[in-house]
Amino acid sequence: MNDIQTLAVVGAGTMGLGIAQLGIQHGLPTVLFDLNPAALEKAQVAIAAGLGKLVAKNKLSAEARDAALARLTITTDMSTVQADLIIEAVVERLDVKHQLFGELAALNGPQTILASNTSSLPITQLAAKVPNPERVVGMHFFNPAPVMPLVEVISGVATAPEVAAAVEALARRLGKTPVRAADAPGFIVNRVARHYYVESLKVVEENVASFEVVDELLEASGFKMGPFRLMDLIGVDTNFSVTSAMFASFHQDAKFRPSRIQQQKVDAGHHGRKTGRGFYNY
Repeated sequence: MNDIQTLAVVGAGTMGLGIAQLGIQHGLPTVLFDLNPAALEKAQVAIAAGLGKLVAKNKLSAEARDAALARLTITTDMSTVQADLIIEAVVERLDVKHQLFGELAALNGPQTILASNTSSLPITQLAAKVPNPERVVGMHFFNPAPVMPLVEVISGVATAPEVAAAVEALARRLGKTPVRAADAPGFIVNRVARHYYVESLKVVEENVASFEVVDELLEASGFKMGPFRLMDLIGVDTNFSVTSAMFASFHQDAKFRPSRIQQQKVDAGHHGRKTGRGFYNY
């Protein structure tokens, strides 16, 4: 269980394709699964482009790029999703993840590590309905996964120490800086960062300033991206889902209350850069 030589990623969205790119770039044969063929085709193009940028910057040879791309398999066939480590990067819904992990457990042996890229759902709850829950662990990458150095490694109540250690070792192999986190809502980064979004949304809700002004002020203060530009990059829907999950996990603690403005954006389908419109137009 400690020797991870093959990788599978479920979900070909922004996070999933980024994790798959990391895998093939660092020598791991990687299966990328999604139910949507168009999403897989888009992901394949994005991964090739991502590796191409590294070649252009002389950070990767053309030969290494070609070898990496040869290690990638894309599929809509769930039965082929078998690996030493499987990372799910699907929608932030506990029921969806439970069903997915159940299907993956049936297709793989008990030694296969099942990891979640969740940014807010408790690993203990994710593992509760999975056979051999000791092999379920959190492996939380940050967007964009090929660039951002941090990975949170989260152990649930049942997670075996050797499983967390194997995932931590893999993160280092992928060139990341792993940090162990306890299984608490939002783990470390999202719990601390949540108020960057929540308080900024409150400022706009209370007509203290526009979202453009909030972004300008915070960027002028040294932040690389203002909260509204960052929400558009992450996905307004994804960000709202994380806030909502944390609000529930903290028993409706008011400091995590989701914003009505953000709810309206989600309802309107204005999910940020990926839909061409969020707080800004793209």
